[in-house]
Amino acid sequence: MIIEILIFILTALIVYFIYTYKRVHSYFDERGLKYNPGLPIFGNIVRSTFLKRHFIDEIDAVYREFPDEKYVGYIEGTTPIILIRDPEIIKHITVKDFDHFVNHKAFVPEDVEPLFGASLLLMKDEKWRDMRTTLSPAFTGSKMRQLMPFMTEISRNVIQHLKEHTTEDIDVADLMRRYTNDVIASSAFGYQVNSVKEKENEFYKMGQTLFNFTAWQRFLLFLTSVFPSVIKFFGFEIFSKKYTKFFDDLVATTMEHREKNNIERPDMIQLLMQASKGNLKTEEADKDEIEDHSKRQEWSQRDLASQVFIFFIAGFETSAGALVLCIHELAINPHIQKKLYQEIKAFTEKNGNLTYETINELKYLDCVINETLRRWAPALILDRICSKTYELPPSREGGKPCKLNPGDVVYNVVNSIHLDPKHYPKPEVFDPERFSEERKHEIKPFTFMPFGVGPRNCIGSRFAYLEIKVLIYHLMLNFEIRKCKKTTDPIVLEPFNFNLKALGGSWVRLEPRQ
Repeated sequence: MIIEILIFILTALIVYFIYTYKRVHSYFDERGLKYNPGLPIFGNIVRSTFLKRHFIDEIDAVYREFPDEKYVGYIEGTTPIILIRDPEIIKHITVKDFDHFVNHKAFVPEDVEPLFGASLLLMKDEKWRDMRTTLSPAFTGSKMRQLMPFMTEISRNVIQHLKEHTTEDIDVADLMRRYTNDVIASSAFGYQVNSVKEKENEFYKMGQTLFNFTAWQRFLLFLTSVFPSVIKFFGFEIFSKKYTKFFDDLVATTMEHREKNNIERPDMIQLLMQASKGNLKTEEADKDEIEDHSKRQEWSQRDLASQVFIFFIAGFETSAGALVLCIHELAINPHIQKKLYQEIKAFTEKNGNLTYETINELKYLDCVINETLRRWAPALILDRICSKTYELPPSREGGKPCKLNPGDVVYNVVNSIHLDPKHYPKPEVFDPERFSEERKHEIKPFTFMPFGVGPRNCIGSRFAYLEIKVLIYHLMLNFEIRKCKKTTDPIVLEPFNFNLKALGGSWVRLEPRQ
């Protein structure tokens, strides 16, 4: 009897997977799209699912398979997705026809992971618009000016630590995550932390644990993308409740302490305190950057905790990843490093200390950072859900338009466009001169999108650029970055689902400058 039941269940699953496999193919066939058929259950993500390849390389393989198409079919597990390859169509989806594509795909639904699902990243429609307006004042130029001294102080802590360890190979990934951790702790939440000395502080441990996924967490993520109802039914948690409690407590205790002691500080918590009372003042923001809403929404503590959570994740990992790969590239490209140091040295002799008013004079530093973000873009993909019927132009000459219905998913590719020789000659070469005043006109619109584009671009991109610039400036001023035995050249990505890391890590040796 038990054997018969097992045979029935197994047969039912096989039939279901074959049906799903054919259904996805029919989705593309009916629209006349080219696609790689992939494998049942996994589609085009089988190698990345088992950590044999970075998931962005899976997307790139499909992107390169059909070089003459403006968009193609991509199969993520059992979900059919339209991969947009054409910059002009990306412009329409993300900007011109944004009202048809307002929302992101719910990678982690709110009813499965409330803390992540209720963040600005995954909020939908008017709730997203209201929260975006609520948080925008935290990222204006005037706020960045106030936050830069915190970044400068923390970068000096890092430099002092490095001066005491010049005979050692430096684990750049570990060091940069300590730097971005301290920047977030200080500029967002008002906590003074020195993670290069206090190596096991709570903020840093929390960030490390969040991004070091166990095999079980990876399995749950895959299951969420294929069978979200199963995750919800069994009550599985991708993130432990201790993370929910940590960020809930962080918001509640900090707000209570500031209310009780009448403390004000130019950071995100202060903004959230005003938002929780519904009395956030639009005039605190740069008027030309903030969309004004006559109707203000009051937010619950959980809503606010979710924004703290996503800001912590983005600030901790995304900026750190860009910094790590920038330093790694400078180590394996000494001629670029030399030119950057010459600019920084001349700037310092002219201006003295780095300030918010003078930092934009460092044009070659901008070029180096932009080239890092082209080569290793943190955005990866710009996913959108179709909310109103929409018609894509023909994918190829002589083809037919493609009708999208509400609920259909599109991925506007970022990294593959950044690495397409059609848009960037010799794309594998690290060449900051692409972004120089003399050559930046060669960059076509919507072919450089490291933090996204349109109304749903990364709200913290200005913050990320600033903290990267501040650290690279101080590092280059004090040290020459050299390769060591552990330095990989060229850089190859470690197989992972989200963040970008060099396989084998990023290791350098630092030589103090005279």
